[in-house]
Amino acid sequence: MNKYEIAVVPGDGIGNEVIPESIKVLDVLAAKFGFQLAYKNFDYSCKNFAKDGKMMPDDGLERLRDSDSIFLGAVGYPGVPDHISLWGLLIPIRRAFEQYINLRPVRLLKGIESPLKNIGNVDYMIVRENSEGEYSDIGGRYNVGKPDEMVKQETIFTKKGVDRVMKYAFELAQKRKNKLTSATKSNGIIHSMTYWDERFKDIGTHYPNVETAQFHIDILCAHFVQHPDWFDVVVASNLFGDILSDLGPAVVGGIGIAAGGNINPEKKYPSMFEPVHGSAPDIAGKNIANPIACFWTGAMMLEHLGEIEASKELMQAIETLTSSRKVLTRDLGGKASTTEVTHELIKIIKTNSFFQI
Repeated sequence: MNKYEIAVVPGDGIGNEVIPESIKVLDVLAAKFGFQLAYKNFDYSCKNFAKDGKMMPDDGLERLRDSDSIFLGAVGYPGVPDHISLWGLLIPIRRAFEQYINLRPVRLLKGIESPLKNIGNVDYMIVRENSEGEYSDIGGRYNVGKPDEMVKQETIFTKKGVDRVMKYAFELAQKRKNKLTSATKSNGIIHSMTYWDERFKDIGTHYPNVETAQFHIDILCAHFVQHPDWFDVVVASNLFGDILSDLGPAVVGGIGIAAGGNINPEKKYPSMFEPVHGSAPDIAGKNIANPIACFWTGAMMLEHLGEIEASKELMQAIETLTSSRKVLTRDLGGKASTTEVTHELIKIIKTNSFFQI
């Protein structure tokens, strides 16, 4: 029997609701498919920062290192600036464990209504470079408070960093529909983005069966809205990927169903899986948060761990749930609570039947 140690970081706000509910689902799948999940909880959070001045203890990364995976809920807390939570927790984890791939699926689930008309079949993956690029701490402020005050922020692209995300995207495209789109802005950002384009073209010569396209980020955003069915795999830099991976889910129902993974493909270090929705402090503690994004994130984690059948079962159950439209949260037009959605999903996994709310 395979056994996996999962580092659980519920974080802030609704993370403390959707993570425990997702663990209930994962445990049902583990029992059904014959593997074990052992959990170790960590209270790293903005709430801790507000109390102790640290998002995590000094040895926080070492405590996570031996885990098979990290399951993170959300971070964000009133009074704590977002850059504190990002640079105090998420970015250190991503970089220390070489999670250089941020993978986000965009798919119109059965039963979910898009805000767009005639949207077609939408099912693509965004591969975002996750460890360098525009999210650099190189730069600073100069002549602060003076008339000639200046701010400088540098973007860092390395050949190693760009090539490995390109290769991952091409290989993912080969497993899907052999279509890959690159996000760029080389008409205006003449150094980093022209280099990105050059590496995309060069890496592409090793994958002759993959059909490639590239769009400037502005028109690509327009195509994400007007033609979301065009895409299969999209590769983007850290900043552009961040933008696109919020826009994509907005087109197919909202970030309440948006899953995400920070992947170390070689499995040398643990990968971290987190839903995209954030801590949502305005609805935290009300039992109304949509847990589907976290369930989907759990499915991604199971797939990464190698429990492929359990992952497929979970995704099928999610679509059975959404297609019924009987048990949906308010953001999807329903009235179900977080726990009611969990209850129904577990019932589907066990019996493939429905209960009425």
